[in-house]
Amino acid sequence: MRSSKGLAGVVVLALLLPQTCSSPVPGTVVAKMSETITRLRYPPTRESAQVDDYHGTRVADPYRWLEDVDGPETQVWIQQQNALSRAHLARLPSRKGMLGRLRQLFDRPRYSVPEKVGNRLFYRFNEGLQNQSSLWVEEPDQDRRLLLDPNLLRTDGTMALVEFKVSRNGRWVAYGLSEAGSDWQKWRVRDVVTGEDLRDELRWIKFAQVAWTHDHAGFFYPRYSETTKGEESLATNTTQRLYYHRLGDEQSADALVFERPDHPEWGYLPAVTENGRFLVLHVWVGTDVRNHVFIKDLTNHDSPFLPLFDALDAKYQLIGDVADSLFFVTDLDAPTGRIVAVDLGRPEAPEKREIVAPGRSTIRLARLVGQRLVVVRLTDAHDEVAFHDLEGRPLGTLGLPGIGEVDGFTGQGSDQETWYRFSSLTRPESIEHLSFESGESSRWKRKAGVFAGEAFETRVETARSRDGTAVPLFIVHRKGLPRNGSHPTLLNGYGGFAIPHCPSFSEIAAAWLDSGGVYAHAILRGGGEFGEEWHQAGMLDRKQNVFDDFIACAVHLIERGYTRSARLAIQGASNGGLLVGACLNQRPDLFAAAVPEVGVMDMLRFHKFTIGWAWTSEYGSSDDPEQLRTLLSYSPLHNIKPGARHPATLIVTGDHDDRVVPGHSFKYAAALQKAQAGEGPILLSITGKAGHGFGKPVALEIEEAADLLAFLWHYSNRSSRP
Repeated sequence: MRSSKGLAGVVVLALLLPQTCSSPVPGTVVAKMSETITRLRYPPTRESAQVDDYHGTRVADPYRWLEDVDGPETQVWIQQQNALSRAHLARLPSRKGMLGRLRQLFDRPRYSVPEKVGNRLFYRFNEGLQNQSSLWVEEPDQDRRLLLDPNLLRTDGTMALVEFKVSRNGRWVAYGLSEAGSDWQKWRVRDVVTGEDLRDELRWIKFAQVAWTHDHAGFFYPRYSETTKGEESLATNTTQRLYYHRLGDEQSADALVFERPDHPEWGYLPAVTENGRFLVLHVWVGTDVRNHVFIKDLTNHDSPFLPLFDALDAKYQLIGDVADSLFFVTDLDAPTGRIVAVDLGRPEAPEKREIVAPGRSTIRLARLVGQRLVVVRLTDAHDEVAFHDLEGRPLGTLGLPGIGEVDGFTGQGSDQETWYRFSSLTRPESIEHLSFESGESSRWKRKAGVFAGEAFETRVETARSRDGTAVPLFIVHRKGLPRNGSHPTLLNGYGGFAIPHCPSFSEIAAAWLDSGGVYAHAILRGGGEFGEEWHQAGMLDRKQNVFDDFIACAVHLIERGYTRSARLAIQGASNGGLLVGACLNQRPDLFAAAVPEVGVMDMLRFHKFTIGWAWTSEYGSSDDPEQLRTLLSYSPLHNIKPGARHPATLIVTGDHDDRVVPGHSFKYAAALQKAQAGEGPILLSITGKAGHGFGKPVALEIEEAADLLAFLWHYSNRSSRP
């Protein structure tokens, strides 16, 4: 699953919107659009007699046939739905202005945090409007050079660089490619000196990272079994195995290193310690935050995998190693996290000791670099950075330019420098270089300003959920904004899988703000902002808390005079799409417009496709009678109210999303179109050659963002609404 995040932004109001769109006074174009909307005729959607029996509860599923994405009938239906939505979106008065502004916002140099290997720096770079970021390398006293450009691999820009890992000597880079947004990856190996690929090609890889051995001869990687041709987008992904690939070998010759056929739900993330002695294997179990850790002594080929943490009682994440001591972040007996060291002098009986004790703030990220621990904590849902020595003693803090998100801190334990990225809701991301010797940070790559962030202010307010829980809400608006309830407001949220929904920069938010709107960023239970207790308060039979939190944020915005229901829009993706779908069902009166993207909408069948089974630790499963009742209580598909006046809704998905399969959005759109009694349209936009979001060409990302913004802006500005 992914958290919904946009990227960058700035402003020229006069360019952005015609008077008919930004003014509460109805204009001719808006009036014509309103008249057309009331006469929308949706494509016919056949209803079957499909009824399923869940432990004695009979549930109709009349649109089951839409799960067959490639079926001839579904393909015709997709074309009809897209024809309707494309025509409607193209006529929205603000779309042209939004499109132009988004292109300005994206059209700037964008870098990833660089990784230093030996004396070389490796990083991704996008000039601005390139469809995909490319991989570059820099060496001392030499010009940077292009190492890999995925834009040259597909003319339509749908081939993306997913991951890369450089060998310890800096000579080889293993890299994974994704086509058309798929989670499936194809891995190759490139010679850093010549820029040429070796003949190596690895397939059937998803959710992977690789780990090079210190002899640079090969790497460990996880893979699934080959999937039946034509079933790649739907077949369940289980029984991952860990292999070792030696450079130059065919994949069929790769050595099986670890498997547990008795645990088909296990997945593997390998890492090799800095001294090369140990293979550390993180074992994930679906999306459960808890995991196992095994180790293997690589100096002894016949050494077994030994359990380091095998009780599945907490999260354990390796952050670095020194000699034979491994450092982990864990939430064992510490809901906000702590750091422990495991001494492997005797691997069969390792000693564990606490290094950094738990605190009020949640540890979101930690690294061991420069012979110190870099600890990023979430304090009131935004990042702060502190340093500790390897015994846990404080070494000071890092000053940040504001309330925002920080990540990176790449490097090895012995390095005396690192790089990190910072951004906020009003500040585009910047890459900083930190010298541990001087303690000073400096801008690594200077970027042109694209957003007049100084014209806006960010307020952190607290909404009260139905049970009294305090829910933080970041609210951004132009300085001096009068609170008269007149402002179009976009509320975004996620609330799941212990993923922190950090206040970082978004082009979508920037364009909305530039248009004169208010942008609100909700921190909901189910996320990871306040530790594991906050997460658990929004999962399984407590999932309704997340929806209550989001609704409370919407009510807060209205009560505090930022907006009113006729001006309030909501948006979220993936688990956030589920959030939007559930909330517009529960409170259709509260919102003017909604965009659920790639959402989990059928809570009774999500676990039957691709990696959906992994989410049962978060949501529960309809296979369990008790959990079925909870899922039925909020499942967006099953709680649509026939005859209700639903807000204008634009449902967005990719035609071959192989994470949250498009059948979720298809069935939800069909049911909502049938149920709608209000005048707002229910549109479905299906993007071709697209998946769950990652790897989408920038040109397509901009077009989709323009659709989203124009739709939400129009329907949260309509004068005909009370």
